[in-house]
Amino acid sequence: IDITVVNVALPDIQRELNASFDALQWVIDAYTLGVAALLLTFGSLGDRIGRRKVFIAGLIVFVLASLACGAAPSALLLNLARLIQGVGGSIMFATSLALLGATYQGKDRGTAFGVWGATAGASVALGPLVSGLLVTTLSWRWIFFINIPIGLFAIAVSVRKLSESAAPQPRKTDWAGVVTFSAALGLLVFALIRGTDKGWTSAFILGVLGLAAAFLVAFVVIESRIGEPMLELGLFRTPAFTGAQIAAFAISGSLFSLLLYITFYLQNVLGYDALQAGLRFLALSAATLVVAPLAGKLTDRVPIRVLIGAALTLVGAGLLLMRSVSVTSGWTALLAGLIVAGIGAGAVNPPLGSLAVGVVEPAKSGMASGINNTFRQVGIAAGIAGYGAVLQAHISSRLTEAIGNAPLPPGALDGLSTAIASGRIQQAAEQVPAPFREQFRTAALEAFISGLDILLLIAAIVALVGAVLTAVLIRQRDLVSHGAAPGGG
Repeated sequence: IDITVVNVALPDIQRELNASFDALQWVIDAYTLGVAALLLTFGSLGDRIGRRKVFIAGLIVFVLASLACGAAPSALLLNLARLIQGVGGSIMFATSLALLGATYQGKDRGTAFGVWGATAGASVALGPLVSGLLVTTLSWRWIFFINIPIGLFAIAVSVRKLSESAAPQPRKTDWAGVVTFSAALGLLVFALIRGTDKGWTSAFILGVLGLAAAFLVAFVVIESRIGEPMLELGLFRTPAFTGAQIAAFAISGSLFSLLLYITFYLQNVLGYDALQAGLRFLALSAATLVVAPLAGKLTDRVPIRVLIGAALTLVGAGLLLMRSVSVTSGWTALLAGLIVAGIGAGAVNPPLGSLAVGVVEPAKSGMASGINNTFRQVGIAAGIAGYGAVLQAHISSRLTEAIGNAPLPPGALDGLSTAIASGRIQQAAEQVPAPFREQFRTAALEAFISGLDILLLIAAIVALVGAVLTAVLIRQRDLVSHGAAPGGG
């Protein structure tokens, strides 16, 4: 929930901490970076020293970092705390699927993954609602403080109820793999989330991407030559394993990435406050919560390729339905699409969670969980960055056509396009000379709406291509039996 909970709280954070727009972006980006960079590392560490132990350590880090976020006196300290909070989230993401896979068998396993999928899917949509309630009734700091009692309760339950699981013959720590993979992924995510602001062809971003590529090549070389690698590259020769990663990227890179821009639309275009915007997402989150447990039960009866392929198709269909939004429409133009996409999101998470650890032997489930969640986080980072770049380029083009005659300083149009792409249309209009202000506001609104329409189409294509690829790649015979093979095996 902490991925999306900050979106509607950003205006309050900016006012109280006097944060610049750059610093404000890092409230989201620092968490994403912390989560993504270390997922595979902690998944493999859980296999080696015990997943329960690592999971509880992640909870402790997350709770302490949440306390630091809520108490932060400045934007800099808030962003540092968000980075550490992301690391705590990374530890939990990396080990949660492996713990479920080791604990439950047969029909219970499908139900467990159904509950996990419902929680994971609905929480992304519930973030804005939770944030709206807390910001409206208390303050933005409580979007972080609320994690403390929940986290302490989770630690107590984990200590009392979770059973330890680890690989029977632990591997040595692959330190070279840890350093090169974390550096490659961290630099890649950093470039993705800063590329739109810095310029995708700037020397800085190209240099960061070049470094990421160099570290990734080094990682592949290291993992292919050592006896006990952190990631067995041969796993990608199993079509179902590759299909699981494509499905994880597709759901995150389509619907979940686009929720940020839909939030901008609800708050900054339609004018809803934090709570009102969050309430509009209930159609999505309710559909996800209802469908996910049912999908979990079906993993024992229906082939997983069918479940995941159909679910991603529904996500794509829901995104296409949302394309009915226009300058004059209200939020209900999104309603049918939110419900259909929510059903798809609820249906994809349980079989995907089961598949992610079901295509490897139990001793490697932490590794598999880590890499699958890595693809999820990279999907979100790549989606947000890619959609932002497309939206900003579209808006810049439309504004040039509409107000090219306005007396603006050199380069001002780029800054205005960035502001509009993040939904801040009114603030951008105030920077334009008064005689052109109304003309600008009308052009900006039309550009944002037409740009959102393009993003919905691209996101739908990502989901539908993912549906086709996973349906082709996922084969039942690739699943490894964990007491009872999932998906009708």
